[in-house]
Amino acid sequence: MPDFTRYAGFSTGRAARRAGPPAVHGGRATSAAAATVLLVPPRSRPASPEPALPDVEVRRSRRRTRTVTAFRENGRLVVAIPDRFTRVQEREWVRRMVAKVESSEQRRRPSDEQLAARAAELSRRYLGGQARPTSITWSSRQGRRWGSCTVTEGTIRISTRVQGMPGWVLDYVLLHELAHLLCAGHGPAFWALLGGYPHLDRARGFLEGVAHATDMPPDADGEGELDGAGDGDPEGAGDAGAPEVGLD
Repeated sequence: MPDFTRYAGFSTGRAARRAGPPAVHGGRATSAAAATVLLVPPRSRPASPEPALPDVEVRRSRRRTRTVTAFRENGRLVVAIPDRFTRVQEREWVRRMVAKVESSEQRRRPSDEQLAARAAELSRRYLGGQARPTSITWSSRQGRRWGSCTVTEGTIRISTRVQGMPGWVLDYVLLHELAHLLCAGHGPAFWALLGGYPHLDRARGFLEGVAHATDMPPDADGEGELDGAGDGDPEGAGDAGAPEVGLD
Protein backbone atom coordinates (compact mmCIF):
# COMPACT_ATOMS: atom_id res chain seq x y z
CA MET A 1 0.00 0.00 0.00
CA PRO A 2 1.36 3.50 -0.77
CA ASP A 3 2.09 5.98 1.97
CA PHE A 4 -0.70 8.51 1.55
CA THR A 5 1.25 11.17 3.47
CA ARG A 6 3.53 11.54 0.43
CA TYR A 7 0.65 12.95 -1.58
CA ALA A 8 -0.62 15.47 0.95
CA GLY A 9 0.59 18.56 -0.96
CA PHE A 10 -0.04 19.87 -4.47
CA SER A 11 0.54 23.16 -6.32
CA THR A 12 -2.31 25.65 -6.69
CA GLY A 13 -0.14 28.54 -7.94
CA ARG A 14 -0.38 30.50 -11.19
CA ALA A 15 1.92 28.12 -13.05
CA ALA A 16 -0.35 25.22 -12.19
CA ARG A 17 -3.42 27.13 -13.45
CA ARG A 18 -1.67 27.93 -16.73
CA ALA A 19 -0.82 24.28 -17.16
CA GLY A 20 -4.53 23.45 -17.44
CA PRO A 21 -6.38 20.66 -15.67
CA PRO A 22 -4.29 17.76 -14.40
CA ALA A 23 -4.19 14.55 -16.41
CA VAL A 24 -5.65 11.52 -14.71
CA HIS A 25 -3.88 8.15 -15.02
CA GLY A 26 -5.24 5.11 -13.16
CA GLY A 27 -6.90 7.17 -10.43
CA ARG A 28 -3.89 9.51 -9.91
CA ALA A 29 -3.89 13.14 -11.10
CA THR A 30 -0.61 14.70 -12.23
CA SER A 31 0.20 18.25 -13.29
CA ALA A 32 3.01 19.33 -15.61
CA ALA A 33 3.76 22.29 -13.33
CA ALA A 34 3.61 20.37 -10.07
CA ALA A 35 6.21 17.93 -8.79
CA THR A 36 3.82 16.30 -6.37
CA VAL A 37 1.12 13.75 -7.14
CA LEU A 38 -2.43 13.94 -5.84
CA LEU A 39 -4.44 10.77 -5.33
CA VAL A 40 -7.94 11.33 -6.69
CA PRO A 41 -10.54 8.83 -5.49
CA PRO A 42 -12.88 7.65 -8.26
CA ARG A 43 -16.24 9.41 -7.91
CA SER A 44 -18.28 7.76 -10.62
CA ARG A 45 -17.64 4.16 -9.58
CA PRO A 46 -20.19 2.94 -6.99
CA ALA A 47 -18.71 1.28 -3.96
CA SER A 48 -19.13 -2.47 -4.08
CA PRO A 49 -19.82 -4.38 -0.86
CA GLU A 50 -16.73 -6.00 0.64
CA PRO A 51 -16.77 -9.80 0.60
CA ALA A 52 -17.27 -11.47 3.94
CA LEU A 53 -14.05 -12.74 5.50
CA PRO A 54 -13.66 -15.78 7.74
CA ASP A 55 -12.93 -15.43 11.44
CA VAL A 56 -9.55 -13.67 11.51
CA GLU A 57 -7.49 -12.35 14.42
CA VAL A 58 -5.31 -9.34 13.55
CA ARG A 59 -2.20 -8.83 15.67
CA ARG A 60 -0.26 -5.57 15.48
CA SER A 61 3.43 -5.45 16.33
CA ARG A 62 5.67 -2.39 16.80
CA ARG A 63 8.72 -4.52 16.06
CA ARG A 64 7.26 -5.61 12.72
CA THR A 65 7.93 -2.87 10.16
CA ARG A 66 7.92 -4.31 6.64
CA THR A 67 6.43 -7.79 6.74
CA VAL A 68 2.95 -9.30 7.01
CA THR A 69 2.47 -12.95 7.93
CA ALA A 70 -0.51 -15.26 8.35
CA PHE A 71 -0.76 -18.60 10.13
CA ARG A 72 -3.21 -20.97 11.76
CA GLU A 73 -3.38 -21.06 15.55
CA ASN A 74 -5.76 -23.59 17.11
CA GLY A 75 -7.68 -23.69 13.86
CA ARG A 76 -8.06 -19.90 13.70
CA LEU A 77 -6.39 -17.67 11.09
CA VAL A 78 -4.03 -15.05 12.55
CA VAL A 79 -2.67 -12.15 10.47
CA ALA A 80 0.31 -10.26 11.95
CA ILE A 81 0.84 -6.72 10.63
CA PRO A 82 3.01 -3.67 11.47
CA ASP A 83 1.50 -1.47 14.17
CA ARG A 84 1.77 1.62 11.92
CA PHE A 85 -0.73 0.25 9.36
CA THR A 86 -3.90 2.26 8.84
CA ARG A 87 -7.29 0.55 8.96
CA VAL A 88 -7.45 0.71 5.17
CA GLN A 89 -4.07 -1.01 4.90
CA GLU A 90 -5.15 -3.56 7.51
CA ARG A 91 -8.28 -4.52 5.57
CA GLU A 92 -6.36 -4.77 2.31
CA TRP A 93 -3.62 -6.99 3.76
CA VAL A 94 -6.08 -9.18 5.63
CA ARG A 95 -7.91 -9.81 2.34
CA ARG A 96 -4.63 -10.63 0.61
CA MET A 97 -3.38 -12.99 3.30
CA VAL A 98 -6.73 -14.78 3.69
CA ALA A 99 -6.77 -15.45 -0.06
CA LYS A 100 -3.15 -16.64 0.05
CA VAL A 101 -3.68 -19.00 2.99
CA GLU A 102 -6.92 -20.42 1.60
CA SER A 103 -5.29 -21.02 -1.79
CA SER A 104 -2.37 -22.80 -0.13
CA GLU A 105 -4.67 -24.92 2.03
CA GLN A 106 -6.83 -25.80 -0.96
CA ARG A 107 -3.78 -27.22 -2.73
CA ARG A 108 -2.89 -29.32 0.33
CA ARG A 109 -6.47 -30.28 1.25
CA PRO A 110 -7.14 -33.96 0.70
CA SER A 111 -10.14 -34.97 -1.38
CA ASP A 112 -12.73 -37.50 -0.22
CA GLU A 113 -10.78 -40.16 -2.09
CA GLN A 114 -7.53 -39.20 -0.36
CA LEU A 115 -9.36 -39.13 2.97
CA ALA A 116 -10.64 -42.68 2.38
CA ALA A 117 -7.15 -43.86 1.44
CA ARG A 118 -5.73 -42.28 4.59
CA ALA A 119 -8.39 -43.96 6.73
CA ALA A 120 -7.68 -47.34 5.12
CA GLU A 121 -3.99 -47.02 6.00
CA LEU A 122 -4.82 -46.02 9.59
CA SER A 123 -7.19 -48.98 9.92
CA ARG A 124 -4.51 -51.32 8.62
CA ARG A 125 -1.81 -49.91 10.89
CA TYR A 126 -3.69 -49.51 14.17
CA LEU A 127 -6.89 -51.58 13.91
CA GLY A 128 -5.65 -54.63 12.05
CA GLY A 129 -7.65 -53.58 8.98
CA GLN A 130 -10.90 -54.55 10.71
CA ALA A 131 -12.58 -51.14 10.38
CA ARG A 132 -13.93 -50.92 6.83
CA PRO A 133 -16.29 -47.97 6.30
CA THR A 134 -18.56 -47.89 3.27
CA SER A 135 -17.71 -44.22 2.70
CA ILE A 136 -15.71 -41.39 4.23
CA THR A 137 -16.42 -37.79 3.22
CA TRP A 138 -15.72 -34.23 4.31
CA SER A 139 -18.77 -32.45 5.69
CA SER A 140 -19.51 -28.80 6.43
CA ARG A 141 -22.70 -29.75 8.29
CA GLN A 142 -21.28 -31.34 11.42
CA GLY A 143 -22.15 -28.47 13.73
CA ARG A 144 -19.90 -28.72 16.79
CA ARG A 145 -18.71 -32.19 15.88
CA TRP A 146 -15.26 -32.97 14.56
CA GLY A 147 -16.64 -36.09 12.90
CA SER A 148 -19.47 -38.61 13.04
CA CYS A 149 -20.10 -42.24 12.21
CA THR A 150 -23.43 -43.87 11.34
CA VAL A 151 -22.66 -47.39 12.50
CA THR A 152 -25.52 -49.17 10.73
CA GLU A 153 -24.63 -47.51 7.43
CA GLY A 154 -20.87 -47.77 7.90
CA THR A 155 -20.48 -44.13 6.84
CA ILE A 156 -18.07 -41.61 8.32
CA ARG A 157 -18.08 -37.84 7.92
CA ILE A 158 -15.23 -35.56 8.98
CA SER A 159 -15.90 -31.88 9.69
CA THR A 160 -14.27 -29.41 7.32
CA ARG A 161 -13.15 -27.56 10.47
CA VAL A 162 -10.45 -30.21 10.82
CA GLN A 163 -8.97 -29.12 7.50
CA GLY A 164 -5.86 -27.08 8.19
CA MET A 165 -5.20 -28.79 11.53
CA PRO A 166 -2.02 -30.88 11.94
CA GLY A 167 -2.05 -34.26 10.23
CA TRP A 168 -1.78 -36.13 13.52
CA VAL A 169 -5.02 -34.45 14.67
CA LEU A 170 -6.83 -35.50 11.49
CA ASP A 171 -5.50 -39.03 11.95
CA TYR A 172 -6.89 -39.15 15.49
CA VAL A 173 -10.33 -37.95 14.34
CA LEU A 174 -10.32 -40.60 11.60
CA LEU A 175 -9.20 -43.33 14.00
CA HIS A 176 -11.82 -42.30 16.54
CA GLU A 177 -14.60 -42.72 13.99
CA LEU A 178 -13.09 -45.91 12.56
CA ALA A 179 -13.00 -47.40 16.05
CA HIS A 180 -16.74 -46.74 16.39
CA LEU A 181 -17.34 -49.21 13.56
CA LEU A 182 -15.91 -51.83 15.93
CA CYS A 183 -17.14 -50.47 19.26
CA ALA A 184 -20.01 -47.99 19.53
CA GLY A 185 -19.48 -46.96 23.15
CA HIS A 186 -16.63 -45.21 24.95
CA GLY A 187 -15.72 -47.79 27.53
CA PRO A 188 -12.31 -49.37 28.13
CA ALA A 189 -12.68 -51.57 25.04
CA PHE A 190 -13.09 -48.52 22.81
CA TRP A 191 -10.04 -46.69 24.15
CA ALA A 192 -8.02 -49.89 24.00
CA LEU A 193 -8.57 -49.85 20.23
CA LEU A 194 -6.93 -46.41 20.07
CA GLY A 195 -4.16 -47.24 22.53
CA GLY A 196 -1.61 -47.91 19.80
CA TYR A 197 -1.86 -44.43 18.29
CA PRO A 198 1.22 -42.52 19.53
CA HIS A 199 -0.36 -39.04 19.34
CA LEU A 200 -3.60 -39.92 21.15
CA ASP A 201 -3.22 -37.67 24.19
CA ARG A 202 -1.60 -34.87 22.21
CA ALA A 203 -4.40 -34.80 19.64
CA ARG A 204 -7.12 -34.89 22.30
CA GLY A 205 -5.40 -31.99 24.06
CA PHE A 206 -5.23 -30.04 20.80
CA LEU A 207 -8.97 -30.45 20.18
CA GLU A 208 -9.71 -29.54 23.79
CA GLY A 209 -7.72 -26.32 23.31
CA VAL A 210 -9.62 -25.45 20.13
CA ALA A 211 -12.93 -26.16 21.86
CA HIS A 212 -11.96 -23.87 24.74
CA ALA A 213 -10.78 -21.09 22.41
CA THR A 214 -14.00 -21.22 20.39
CA ASP A 215 -16.28 -21.52 23.46
CA MET A 216 -17.46 -25.01 22.57
CA PRO A 217 -19.03 -26.64 25.62
CA PRO A 218 -16.84 -29.46 26.98
CA ASP A 219 -18.17 -32.97 27.37
CA ALA A 220 -17.14 -35.69 29.77
CA ASP A 221 -14.04 -36.41 27.67
CA GLY A 222 -12.96 -32.76 27.68
CA GLU A 223 -12.63 -32.31 23.90
CA GLY A 224 -15.63 -30.12 23.24
CA GLU A 225 -18.85 -32.08 22.89
CA LEU A 226 -16.78 -35.14 22.09
CA ASP A 227 -19.20 -37.96 21.40
CA GLY A 228 -22.93 -38.50 21.22
CA ALA A 229 -25.31 -41.20 20.05
CA GLY A 230 -28.77 -41.35 18.55
CA ASP A 231 -28.66 -37.90 16.93
CA GLY A 232 -29.73 -39.13 13.51
CA ASP A 233 -27.82 -38.41 10.31
CA PRO A 234 -26.75 -34.74 9.98
CA GLU A 235 -26.27 -35.19 6.24
CA GLY A 236 -29.78 -36.51 5.77
CA ALA A 237 -28.58 -39.86 4.46
CA GLY A 238 -29.81 -43.22 5.64
CA ASP A 239 -32.55 -43.87 8.15
CA ALA A 240 -33.58 -40.96 10.34
CA GLY A 241 -33.22 -43.14 13.40
CA ALA A 242 -29.90 -44.75 12.49
CA PRO A 243 -27.67 -44.86 15.57
CA GLU A 244 -24.75 -42.51 15.18
CA VAL A 245 -21.75 -41.57 17.23
CA GLY A 246 -19.70 -38.46 16.66
CA LEU A 247 -16.50 -36.78 17.70
CA ASP A 248 -17.20 -33.21 18.83
